[in-house]
Amino acid sequence: MTMDTLLPQLGTLSVQIPVIWASAGVVLSLLVISAAVFVRIFQDRHDRDAFVTIVCVLALSSLLATVCLLPVDIALVSITTNNATGLKKEWADVETVARIVQQLKIVYYSLYSLDAAMCLLIIPFAYFWYEEWDVDTSAWQRIKGALKYSLCFVAFIFILMTVGLFIPVANDTKGHWDLDYFKKLLLANNGERILTFIVGALLCVGILPYVCYTAPGLALTPMVYIKSIPGASTASSSASVHEDLIFNRERQRMIEAKYGGSTTANFTSKDRREMESLQREERTLVRRERIAEEGGRKGRRFLGKLKALGRPLEIIFGIFVLVVSLSVVTSMLLTSVDKSKNSVCGNRCGYILAKINLFNPINWLFVTASNFFPADYVLALLLVLLLFVGSVVGAAFVGIRFLWVSLFKIQTGHTKPQGMLLATVILTLMVLAINYAITMIIAPQYAHYGGQKFCNNTLTGDLFLDCSQNPELIVFCSESAPQYICTPTVVSTFINRVTLNFPFFGAFAFWGQFAFIGVYTITLLIGLIKTPRLRNMSDDEDDEIDEEESLLRESSRGADWENIRGQSGRSTTYGINGRGSREDV
Repeated sequence: MTMDTLLPQLGTLSVQIPVIWASAGVVLSLLVISAAVFVRIFQDRHDRDAFVTIVCVLALSSLLATVCLLPVDIALVSITTNNATGLKKEWADVETVARIVQQLKIVYYSLYSLDAAMCLLIIPFAYFWYEEWDVDTSAWQRIKGALKYSLCFVAFIFILMTVGLFIPVANDTKGHWDLDYFKKLLLANNGERILTFIVGALLCVGILPYVCYTAPGLALTPMVYIKSIPGASTASSSASVHEDLIFNRERQRMIEAKYGGSTTANFTSKDRREMESLQREERTLVRRERIAEEGGRKGRRFLGKLKALGRPLEIIFGIFVLVVSLSVVTSMLLTSVDKSKNSVCGNRCGYILAKINLFNPINWLFVTASNFFPADYVLALLLVLLLFVGSVVGAAFVGIRFLWVSLFKIQTGHTKPQGMLLATVILTLMVLAINYAITMIIAPQYAHYGGQKFCNNTLTGDLFLDCSQNPELIVFCSESAPQYICTPTVVSTFINRVTLNFPFFGAFAFWGQFAFIGVYTITLLIGLIKTPRLRNMSDDEDDEIDEEESLLRESSRGADWENIRGQSGRSTTYGINGRGSREDV
């Protein structure tokens, strides 16, 4: 090849790589802004801590950047192959490709290390830092207290590092494992072994909230737009609240008529509890009706008209999201079945698949779009956004729970700092599981090789043959393809390294996908039959809380909140230190 023909290709290289990294920088900036907005929207308006806010924003930015780096990874390895000839491009020699891969590894390993540090060290420290707050406590005392309680997490990290260093990894390369792709996955570096083990352990932990939050959230997200869910939409109309109030009072009259109008002392314990619950609900509905009838408060009347006009578009968008979510889950099911039947090594390597045998609609769409960068980048970001929003919706519906005990509620403007930190940890773990799902289940071909193709000239045995004249011989890359032509993405290599060297992590993550599909299906069927309720995100309740807090501030002006309550407690007057909670109200 002459210099005249080589220079344009080198020029293309010099332009493509900076453009790809520049687009990643723009997306990262948007992610940081989105993380800050997310924290701002959900954190309690009256109970904030600057350090907790900064930690939440940094953690969310890191976890989103980890997932959104995948399209950059794919784009960088995809430009090394000439799909018209099925060969590497002239400039993509061994050193150049190795340099690109090394740069990606540094970024990925840095992000994974930051995610692990956030989950296991920084967020626990921030949690105990906030818990150590007191009127008479200095900053140094809070730091010492937080460090004292964080020592258990430091010990846990040390245990994980020790186990990751000494636990035996899979070294058997019999059968199909003699492929070059699998040989490169076997660990030889102790540092990589430790990081791989820690990420694998966090991945398995993340599968649990991934199934419990992301699956129902993905099923309920389109329902938020298709159906009028109380609390998920804007303020309920006055007529709807009035109907609920009539039903409530009718139920109270039925219970009273059952006992001939006698006092509640003669009620059974069951009816007495129900009557008390109905009376509390009645007071709430009366306040809600009064707020709804005010109409013009905060421009609600104008917004209500806009919502009514945009309702058809909202339903259409909800149906579109439903179709996309069904396509995603269908792709997951097809790939999972394919892996369970055709994996080259089964549970010994976490069900790694040498090639796709069943058609996967999402994978096909992404592979096709990879030829038109940044179309695949946009699609990947939308997919990540859909799964992330589904996780948030699931957390809002379910709340932060330990078994059946509700610890914190995720609601706009009223999520406590402790709840924000725990939600950030859960989202970080879920994002690790989402990263696995996208790479291994939802779009495996795209996530492993992008749009790379090679010349499959097995008849002549000439692997360096130019197949431009025989396009039927040019096929998409797979694990069984020659690795000096097909360059796997760094994220797929890392995740496959986890599943191959520690098969129990891969098997757990793989079978967790079936649990995800099952929970999604059950939630979707229930959501189609019965409208779910999400009252903890209701704008009306926000107004009620604001109204009550305003009354409290007025009544407590010049007096301690502690004295009003008549008991000791952490919270003082809202006007004095800004600390308060909905529970105090």
